Amino acid sequence: MTDFEAIDALLARAKQEVAALPPVDERRALREQLNLSRTQVAKALNVSPSTVGGWESGRDPSGDLREKYAYFLQGAQAKLAAAAEDAPAGELADDGTPDAGQKNPVQDVEQDDVDALAAPESCVLCGQPAQFALAGLPQHLDAAECTAASSTAQPPAAPPQPEAAKPQPPAARRTADRTGDVPIVPKGRRAQAASDTPDLIGQAVTAALAQHSGDVEAATAALVKRAIPDAMALLDATRKGGRYDVVAHPWVPDILRKQTAHGADQIWEARPKWTRPHLPAGRHEVTALDINGAYLSALKTHLPIGQLEHSTGNHHDRRRAGVHLITPPVWEHDAVLPNPLGSRDEPGPLWVTEPTLRLLLRLSGPKYGLCDPPEIHESFTSGATENLLEKFRIALKDARDTAIAADDEVTLEYVKAMYSKFVSTMGESNYNRELYRPDWMHIIRSQAFANLWWKAHRAFDEGLLVVRAMGTDELHVIGDWRAVFPEGRGVTEVKIKDVYSIGTDPDHTNNP
Repeated sequence: MTDFEAIDALLARAKQEVAALPPVDERRALREQLNLSRTQVAKALNVSPSTVGGWESGRDPSGDLREKYAYFLQGAQAKLAAAAEDAPAGELADDGTPDAGQKNPVQDVEQDDVDALAAPESCVLCGQPAQFALAGLPQHLDAAECTAASSTAQPPAAPPQPEAAKPQPPAARRTADRTGDVPIVPKGRRAQAASDTPDLIGQAVTAALAQHSGDVEAATAALVKRAIPDAMALLDATRKGGRYDVVAHPWVPDILRKQTAHGADQIWEARPKWTRPHLPAGRHEVTALDINGAYLSALKTHLPIGQLEHSTGNHHDRRRAGVHLITPPVWEHDAVLPNPLGSRDEPGPLWVTEPTLRLLLRLSGPKYGLCDPPEIHESFTSGATENLLEKFRIALKDARDTAIAADDEVTLEYVKAMYSKFVSTMGESNYNRELYRPDWMHIIRSQAFANLWWKAHRAFDEGLLVVRAMGTDELHVIGDWRAVFPEGRGVTEVKIKDVYSIGTDPDHTNNP
């Protein structure tokens, strides 16, 4: 290479100094004015959405990432400026961006699944009028329309309640009667007046009953239909002041993506479907117990806060949570207790969730010694907390308890729909666009299965014969179960689902 060629090569490799990045508040505004999510920008730049969030909060990228991010921001500025110049009068929104209403709402949706409605119907996502139906369900086809409809809609004002109809905890009532003080409740590190905490569930029920003139069935149907957006609104309200900023749409590994359009991903949830193979001779009365609020209780579980990160090695960090590829231990107690892995016939390694791994590790410890430890090959995890959804869970539980005490079936069905649909739609679902956490969905379901397993173990440990364990909420036992489990409708109680007999009466033959 000649000296001139070396100089040319050097100049080709040299990079011009990247222009200064726009101020922090402009970075986010540029992205949002183009209707781009953090996930979309992150995917284009080959970084995580939380990294983009950091850049929009004050951190600056460096090296090649700084050059790429600056290129994106400069391009966004140019695109918005060109749109502002070219758009005819009347087609600009208040912020100077092209009016979102000019967009064809069905351009990004499979046309075969979309039908125009003869008359507007309530969107299954936000409850407000929608012009189209997707797969037979009325909904806004553009998330921006749903957001706008939810933010502008105001529920009918609830009629004022007489003072006697506003129940207070006994301790708080005694204090108020004695001193005139206002009851307070915790909010993060601070406290606030109890009246400042909105009762979103009670307000929604009151408004629905008023809207349907007291028709219980119609009000219940309307509330169940809007359970998903209402659950997300309740989650937002309970997350205010929280210590953690949840990553709602993170990048997820392929193992958490469906293998086919209508298939499943690679995560094993350890759902039990177990029946005891043998019983002692004789005839036995079996009680099928119904575990109340199984998914509601399972909201208290170790959930990853941010984007999942890959690691290898046979090591478990209890400060993190996610999914793990393990070789499970041999289970030698199937004659009396279900396998913690559920009903699985295929041998070899499999991907399990955090609750399943923690259950196996605990059972392999010195306290129980029921199996060998599982072997961990690799994991996708993030920093975790067991209390991420705790305020959300308590709000639902308290509403459920109050409804049971008042024999309020409307609120009871509404709350049940909220937490069950919240769990079932946080994966790949068109019905919940605000939260995409298939890892959370699997973890919460697995926690419900693990909770059922522990109830089976408790029954066994207290001398009951465990006959069946199924799904999240069904446990069949023989013996005095009331001495082990409290009976009732609360989430810490059980109720009878069925009573039946099994076996044959002993032979009583007479000697000749």
